[in-house]
Amino acid sequence: MGDEGKDWFDGAGLGLFVHWTHSSAAGRELSWPLVGGGPVLPHSGEATVDEYYASVADFAPEPGAAREWCAAAARAGARYAVLTTRHHDGYALWPSEHTSLGVAASGIERDLVAEFVDACRDEGLRVGFYLSLSDWHHPDYPAFRDEDRPYPFIAYPRPEPEVWARYVDDLFGQIRELLTNYGEIAVLWFDGGWERGAAEWKAPEMEALIRGLQPDILLNERLPSVADYTTPEQFVPPTAPEGRWETCLTMNESWGWVPDDEDWKSDRDLVHALCETVGKGGNLLLNVGPRGDGSLDPIEASRLAAVAGWMDRYGSAVHDVEAGLEPWQWYGPSTRRGDRVHLICVQRPYDSVTVRGIPTKRVERVVDLASGQELEWSTRCSVLDELFDGDPHGEVRIEVPESVVDDLATVLAMDLRPA
Repeated sequence: MGDEGKDWFDGAGLGLFVHWTHSSAAGRELSWPLVGGGPVLPHSGEATVDEYYASVADFAPEPGAAREWCAAAARAGARYAVLTTRHHDGYALWPSEHTSLGVAASGIERDLVAEFVDACRDEGLRVGFYLSLSDWHHPDYPAFRDEDRPYPFIAYPRPEPEVWARYVDDLFGQIRELLTNYGEIAVLWFDGGWERGAAEWKAPEMEALIRGLQPDILLNERLPSVADYTTPEQFVPPTAPEGRWETCLTMNESWGWVPDDEDWKSDRDLVHALCETVGKGGNLLLNVGPRGDGSLDPIEASRLAAVAGWMDRYGSAVHDVEAGLEPWQWYGPSTRRGDRVHLICVQRPYDSVTVRGIPTKRVERVVDLASGQELEWSTRCSVLDELFDGDPHGEVRIEVPESVVDDLATVLAMDLRPA
């Protein structure tokens, strides 16, 4: 279908990331405790190999757990969701024929990926799969051992070529399963690619396989040499990356359910991250880490509900929009759809705000987006431009009464007549 089948990503605004595996049953971060913790994961802790994998026996999710996540995401205005089908630790959430670790080998007689896919489709969410290229449990990768600490990153041990070929065959087999057995998949979100180069991963052959199975799929940039979009992590970049992009962000400092991590971002923090991201033309992939039984932590559920409430009021400034004004024109994020500009106040406005570089004679009206209340506004530009320029650009000063100020972020909509 060409690129048209990928256009949904442009203007999606918000997606849900779900980090979940057997370690969630122990309240541990996914994978990283196994290798002694991660330098950017302050609550990941560490565990021996045996201690880490002991939670496989305790992982017993409730049926239908994914429906809670997907319903909450849909209420919050998410357009897609991405599940960790297999993280670096090798545990597969579906009954794969290409692994010795996962639901099929641990007595869970269900396909947790299929449950996620069904829940997404019931809620109108596009389906995305996270898949780690690395596998710290697979014997041919090779499996990580306690004596391998500290974790060597790019110096991870390389097996003999024929052993590595067996691993790559299993990796390709898992990709075939995920992209054949679950209908249309919108996103394949790779991770773990830093441990090998493009040639070792057989990236060109892998990309050809993927696009042959799912022509309209989007691939992130973490398979070396392949990228439909980029994924800055835990950070909204100061300037927009080139091309399609999304920021992936946790609600606290952990990806999985780590009850000791109490460094929660506030409702306002998350709404502002969403606004800053869409104001630069990206999407926010907001993470949840369900508990081992599949339920959401009450704080995560509360944060999603707060985003949902804000999106009920201002979602039209997030969905199906493009980046708005330049930073010098408006001191905050802004988005645009046609001749409507959304001015997002991430700082509490005083009695008025000013937007610059606007064709002043084409301003038709300004409204509070939540209520539709029309706001008073006035314009100013250079005297000579006012006299002699048929389409002068200047400033628009907007009066913002206290009654329309939102506790999380106020959005004003300015309508312009076409040139």
